[in-house]
Amino acid sequence: MTKPELRKKYKSLRTELSLQQVEDQSLAIANHLLQLNIWDKSFYHVFLSIEEQKEINTEYILNILAGKDKNVVISKSNFDDISMTHYLLTDNTKIKKNDYNIPEPVDGIEIKPSQIDVVFIPLLAFDNSGNRIGYGKGFYDRFLKQCKPETIKIGLSFFDAEDEIFEVTEDDIELDYVVTTNKVYRFKVK
Repeated sequence: MTKPELRKKYKSLRTELSLQQVEDQSLAIANHLLQLNIWDKSFYHVFLSIEEQKEINTEYILNILAGKDKNVVISKSNFDDISMTHYLLTDNTKIKKNDYNIPEPVDGIEIKPSQIDVVFIPLLAFDNSGNRIGYGKGFYDRFLKQCKPETIKIGLSFFDAEDEIFEVTEDDIELDYVVTTNKVYRFKVK
């Protein structure tokens, strides 16, 4: 399938999930994350879920990180130049939804991508080689290129892998892991 076909397929599969399934599967994914050897790091980047898109509820991951006393980083998107600015999530962080219903920090303490150790990445689909398909704008590929090479990249998905994603370009950044409700996929783990 082409990238547009895969986006359409997985957006449709997501819409079929009930809100209870989203919650149950999000909790299962968070529990699977606990199996990974990633918890000795300092800065963890987490996306805030777009409820209207039935994205994985990252609130469970945020709770794990808070319990482990980790630095949590969240982003604000700039649709003019397809970039992201990253901020430390604190008790004082004000969150507001943008025009695309993405919850974002209004402002705060800015964090450079080179400071981030682990990135939890939203996706629509992925394959057995660690290639991912997002919404198609390229925000995460641009962001991940700015991270240090050893930054651990973890995709989160309600669904299992496709055999292969065609149309992979040199701008596409491969994942180290994808965690689903059923299993943990390991790719080029450092």
